[in-house]
Amino acid sequence: MSQEFPSHPVAGRMLAEIWRALDGAPALISAVKLEGGGALPSVFATSDLAQASVAAAGLAVAELVAAAGGAMPTVECDRRLASMWFSSSLRAQGWTPPALWDSVAGDYRCADGWIRLHTNAPHHRAAALQVLGLDPTTAPREDVAREVARWKGGELEAAIVANQGCAAEMRSLAQWSAHPQGIAVAAEPLVWRQGFDAPVRRGAPFDAARPLAGIRVLDLTRVLAGPTATRFLAAFGADVLRIDPVSWDEPGVVPEMTLGKRCAHLDFREAQDRQAFERLLSEADVLVHGYRPQALEHLGLGAARRRQLNGALVDVALDAYGWSGPWAGRRGFDSLVQMSAGIADAGMRLLGRDKPAPLPVQALDHATGYLLAASALRGLTRRRQVGEGSQYRLSLARTARLLASHPAEGVEPAFAAEAAADLGAAVENTAWGPARRLRTPLRIAGVPLRWDLPASPLRACAAEWR
Repeated sequence: MSQEFPSHPVAGRMLAEIWRALDGAPALISAVKLEGGGALPSVFATSDLAQASVAAAGLAVAELVAAAGGAMPTVECDRRLASMWFSSSLRAQGWTPPALWDSVAGDYRCADGWIRLHTNAPHHRAAALQVLGLDPTTAPREDVAREVARWKGGELEAAIVANQGCAAEMRSLAQWSAHPQGIAVAAEPLVWRQGFDAPVRRGAPFDAARPLAGIRVLDLTRVLAGPTATRFLAAFGADVLRIDPVSWDEPGVVPEMTLGKRCAHLDFREAQDRQAFERLLSEADVLVHGYRPQALEHLGLGAARRRQLNGALVDVALDAYGWSGPWAGRRGFDSLVQMSAGIADAGMRLLGRDKPAPLPVQALDHATGYLLAASALRGLTRRRQVGEGSQYRLSLARTARLLASHPAEGVEPAFAAEAAADLGAAVENTAWGPARRLRTPLRIAGVPLRWDLPASPLRACAAEWR
């Protein structure tokens, strides 16, 4: 692939690997043009991952258009804009978005190294501080640091995880490669898929300019990979309905991630709400979910039941640490996987720093999100072409392996600073105030990216299809 993308050989090789993992026809990659230069400041090929994953999702859109009888559109992906979207796309006009992190979350020095605590959710914060013997409502960060320093990293990680919290000891790339979970992840495919016969479904007339118009997407995901995927699908006309329990909130990213979606509430512990969800699922085209393995099974909504309810469903799932191995059911987030999988340690060592140096953006989340979207699109294409439903599985840890296996080549100049020309002209009237978005990094011939709904709060609409 380096011959096809001589100015972006690493991104080209990543794109080729992603497209193979999606079982896409190799010849279709010739429709892609990787544009722009520069890179985010990173010892890893972070901008290559951004460009490759966004381009793969765009290629999957183009393939769907061609599968419906149209000409194969060209796909252009801007490297700088793709990298910028991996940070944030929303620019508030006259108001301040909520903070991304709570006061406790972050990296702490422990007795034998470093550990990261993920405490944005109140129950995760309570779980971690309970292990440390601190009051989750009043403990200052200095007290947390003092107590963490008394622990060995691995022991504290295990204790917090056992208490239903989220933490990750910093490991090196070599340590992760030798760890039982690292070994398990290395054996997994980047994209796992299972197909099954799907009944014929009548759909809306296909519009090549809005290829997902009439497609219903159920979104059972949280920060950030899954919401990235469903935001992308909404840009092409999909009716995305996000479902959250009443107890969940993620204020720092809701204005960023609910663009184009309707957000509703169901409590799966209640029989009436489970029945409502089953009705929605029976009429859906795509389900994207980020529940830990077995969680939906325990609610009576396992894979067999989902297939029984909807044999034509494209069922796309993600988790943090992979689908096999001793950590398959572990809670996790991008920043934790970077610590576990050796990314933060490699950054620290190669940059000569005295503390963890993660990627400049949460690239595992965003890249996995575009791979989830590409999986959903490929599933819709297969359903149209050969009458198959699909089940897909991806993980943040496996995306981390993709990144680590494609080293950066040379040092590229930093991107130019953001300018007014990087923003789209439209004003988005969000529930919090007016905003503008970055221009999209993709240009698909004849297929504009356009969101019909502004960002909105969670649980703001009824749990029903339009």
